[in-house]
This record gives sequence, structure tokens and C-alpha cells, in this order.
Amino acid sequence: MSDTPLEAAKQDPPQSGSGTAAPSTTTTPVAQSIHEAEVSWWGSVWTRIKEHKIAQWTIAYAAFAFVALHVATLASDALEWPHAVVRTVILVLILGFPIVPILAWYHGVRALKRVSGSELIIIALLLVIGGSLLWLLPRPNAERAGTETPSPLATINPKPETTEAAFNPPAHSIAVLPFVNMSGDPKEDYFSDGISEELLNALSRLNDLQVVARTSSFSFKGKDVDVSTIAHKLNVGAVLEGSVRRAGNTVRITAQLINTVTGFHLWSETYDRPLNDIFKVQTEVATAVAQQLEIKLAGNESAKLDVGGTKNPEAYDAYLRAQRVRQENEGGAMNRTVVEAVDKAIALDPEYAAAYALRAPALATLSYEPKLEGAKALREQAIASAERAVALAPDLGDAHVALGYVRSLLLQDFNGAGVEFDRALALAPGSADVQRYAAGYLADMVHFEPAFVATQRALILDPQDYRSYFQQAVILYYARRYGEAIAAMRHAQALQPGSTDVGRQLIEFLFVSGQVEQARQLLETPTSTIDEHGVVEIQSAVYHILRIAERDRVQILSMVYHTLGRQADAQNELDEYKKIVGDDRPYRIATVYAQWGNAPAALRWLDRAVQAHDIYLSHLKVDPLLDPIRSEPQFKALVARMKFPP
Repeated sequence: MSDTPLEAAKQDPPQSGSGTAAPSTTTTPVAQSIHEAEVSWWGSVWTRIKEHKIAQWTIAYAAFAFVALHVATLASDALEWPHAVVRTVILVLILGFPIVPILAWYHGVRALKRVSGSELIIIALLLVIGGSLLWLLPRPNAERAGTETPSPLATINPKPETTEAAFNPPAHSIAVLPFVNMSGDPKEDYFSDGISEELLNALSRLNDLQVVARTSSFSFKGKDVDVSTIAHKLNVGAVLEGSVRRAGNTVRITAQLINTVTGFHLWSETYDRPLNDIFKVQTEVATAVAQQLEIKLAGNESAKLDVGGTKNPEAYDAYLRAQRVRQENEGGAMNRTVVEAVDKAIALDPEYAAAYALRAPALATLSYEPKLEGAKALREQAIASAERAVALAPDLGDAHVALGYVRSLLLQDFNGAGVEFDRALALAPGSADVQRYAAGYLADMVHFEPAFVATQRALILDPQDYRSYFQQAVILYYARRYGEAIAAMRHAQALQPGSTDVGRQLIEFLFVSGQVEQARQLLETPTSTIDEHGVVEIQSAVYHILRIAERDRVQILSMVYHTLGRQADAQNELDEYKKIVGDDRPYRIATVYAQWGNAPAALRWLDRAVQAHDIYLSHLKVDPLLDPIRSEPQFKALVARMKFPP
């Protein structure tokens, strides 16, 4: 039987050199086996991936992880959980990503067998290695800072650091921007601003809501700044903005609430009302905003939204004018104008509690203008106004602040003042004014740490108001932290370059801290620069422009000259000071004699200050200018007579 062609080919392969042979297309048995194994292996892998639905499980897990992360983030924002919670969720979700396809590979969708020991070892190694690598990644600054809890005065930073971080404002925080005046008359700005401020004040009475104070919210007025930028600078989760158009006896108010995290409008409304319904509109707006921010309005919380304090539109208008003057000016002229406007409001509505609360501190401060006729009567009116405000509105925080202020400064009833400030803090914790006033009282009573905490709270609520930095600087000064006090006062100066109070304190800080020569150079400004209000403007390469009252200039200069050994010049300045103030500044004169080392004279003038109820006696326990005489027995006896709280 003949061989088949294939068998013949196997038996008689072509010999080399015997002509042109066709290229061979055959493979060896080994190569064929390898090729078949490769095809089989890849086919098995792909088949297993499809059969066990590894891709589907991986995609499903990614979708689940995405949803879980967003739910965790929303819950963290709403409930104000620490950052570590969201971080932990992220770690768990990342570590679970490689585990899902591994389990799918071994078990598929049917879960045909249990997890073996080798599989458990693989999963454990993935968790340990992945977790270690992720945990070593740099943590956010906020989390690192949260692990340390130093004393408030131990690490004082007068100006918050501006570090770039993810925008994560408090859940219930809001800024009320000045409503736009649509009337076409710039003179009507006070009315639209007043509407905004009254809404702000109403919302700040809600305990669960953090409201940025007026000075910071209004610092963006007239500037081309978008809402997102404002929100980031003020660190708020919502912004209320709108417009006011007043025509005759009618008013149109348009308001809209914006979620600054998402950029979406939460709520908007337009109100057309007669002018005598303005208070009802304000309450409606405040209620709607509070409800949109999910603040509970029940019982006394809803009652706190009574923003007007009066039902008389003309009285309200006069009150708004007084507020405008108080916010934009300082000094005796300001206080007189405020009192005149508030008196008009009270004449129109004798039960206007907020007006009495504004009147009391203006009268108290005005009454201490040097050589002022009728000063005693003004002080009595200030006390009566504060008491009347509390009687009319026992739950008005500003009323208790006014009463605490006059009890401390005018009556030297420091224990009674403390009760009022505590009540004000309980009623209006969201008021920057309340925090500042309380901080001043606490510092005078040598409670520096809670005083500093209050100023920090004021800075959070009102970061653009120079008075918050001013109060913080004074607390640091009383705590003998002079370098930090000067730095904080420089921040106040940057925000309010024209303040005479800032100018006086800054130069006094320099003197007490030992920078006597620098204080002298600033104070020896030619007196020809004194304006009609008795204010000296100082040009300085280092401190730019400083303004200081002439009476304060010569008083500090009398201490500076003594320290420099120029006693004759020091005496001339003190004589000039006495000529300017008469008998109305016994405490300040006592500080000069204390710095001169003349204890008997200092103590005599302090006795006169006690008899005159000098407002500066509230600083008796903390004023560095009195340090040279603190060890005197007579001084200790005088402090005991003042009955300061322990």
C-alpha cells in the first residue's frame, strides 16, 4: 500500500542544495503546545471575567462609592462632624476598590465557595499596605490644628491667617448684604441700609444661626465683588441680598437667599407694602430666611424676630438716621447728633426700647467731654435710658449691654454690671457689639482669657470692624503683652486710619513698651496742625497717618518727657493738659503722677476720681500706667473700696 502524500513528506524531507524548496508552514509539537496553552489561558481568563461579571461588580462598586462619599460629605456639613469622619469613609472606600474584583474573580455572582485562607491573606495585605500609604499622606491644616488645644492667650494671633483651604463654612451661617437703594436718591441710602441692618439684627437673635455683623457685611457696599468672593472672605454658607424702593408712602422690598456653597438660589420674594407695614415685611423676610436655613421657629425663638421695636415708621426712620451717624463717626459731635436723632424717635414712640438702648451709651460718653455744662444731668439721663430700655424689652440684648455699660462706667457697680453683661451674652450671642462690650468688662475685671475669647468671637462675627481688633489690642495691653497689643492695634489702624482712639492707644502702647523715643517723635508734631475739633494729624513713615486728640497728645507727652529726663518740659505739658480738661480728668492726671514716681500726688488725684465717679476707674486693676504705685497700701485700700468682683 502506497504512502499518503503527508506520510511521504514526513519520510522524504527536502535536502539542502537540491533546488528551490518551498517555505515550511509546519510547527514543532512543542511550539504548538505552547500556542494552544496561551490561547486556552487567555480564553479562560476572559471567560472567567465575563462569567463572574467582574467588570459589572467593579462599576457597581464605583457608583456605590461615589454615592456613599457624597452622603457622608452632606451629613458631615449638616451635623458639623469633624473632618476625620469623611477622611475615614474615603479610606475605607479606596481600600475596598481592589477587594471587590478579587472576590468576584474567586466567587463570581453565585458565591460557589467560601473565602480561602490565601484569599484572606491577600485581602489583609491590601488593607494594611494601602491603609499605611494613605495614612502617611499629608493631612489638612485644619485637622492638624484641631489636634492641639492651647489656652486662648497662649497662642494669640491678632489677625487670622489667610491660608488656602477648601471652602467649608458653618452650616448655619449667613451674611446680610446692604440692600440696594433703588429710589434714585443717594440720600435714601440710610433707609435701605437700615432695612438690611434690622434684618441682620433680627437673625442674629436666633441662637442656632451665626450672622456676620454689619461692618463686615457692609464693607463690600458699592464694590464690584461677586457673591462667591464675599462668601469666602466672610466664611458663610448663605448670603441674603436685595433691594429697596421707597416712593411716598409705599415701599417695595425684593430679597433673595443664596446658598454660597452650591451657588443656587434658595428663596426669593418681592413685597409691595404701605410704609407703615415695613415692620411686618421685615419679620416675614426674617422668618422665611430662618425657615430656609432650617432654624426652628417655635416659642420664644419666633418672638425674637420682632425686628422693629416700634410700630411708628417716622420713629423708625429717625432711629435709622441715628444708627448711621453712630457707625460712621466718633467723638463728641457724633454723640450729640446720635442723641438728637434718638430723642426724636423716642418723642414719636415713648416705648421704643431699641432707641433707649442706643441713647444710653451716647449720653454716657458725651457727658465726659471736658468742661461740659450739665454733665451730671446727662449721666443721670443715661442711667435712666438704660433702665427704661430693659424695662420695655427684658429680652433685648442691647438693652442689657447699655445697662451694664452705665453701671460699670457711671455707677461703678461692677457686680451689677457683670450680671447685665452675662444676660446680654445669653440673649444675643451672635451680636459682635455684645461680645466687644462684654470683653471690655471682663478685661477690666482681670478675666483676660474669657475676654480674649469674646474678642475672637467678635472677629469671627465682624472681621472688618476695627473695634474688634481695638478691643483685642487693649486686652493684650492689660495682659502686659505689648508686642502683640501693638500688632493688633496696627490692624485696627489699617481698618480705621482716622480714629483718634486708635492713635492715642498706639502711642501709649509704644511708650509703655519702652519705645519712648519713637513715641516722642510721633508726639512732637507741630501744634499748627490741630483742627477745629482739637485733633492733631501725625505724618509718620512707619505708622503712616495717626490722628490723636490734642489733650491726649500733651498728657502722654508729659510722661514721655519725664522718662527722657526733661522734667521742666514734662511739667509744662501737664500744666497744659490741666488747662484743657479742667477738673474732668482726675484719673488721667493720676496716671501721669504715677509714671513720675510721685505716689502721694497720684493717690490724691485717684481719690478725686473716686469722688467724681470718673469713668476710667473701671481700669484701676489692670492699667499698666498705675503699676509704679500698686504696692502702696493706700492704693490697695482704694481698690478694696471700689468693690470689684473677685
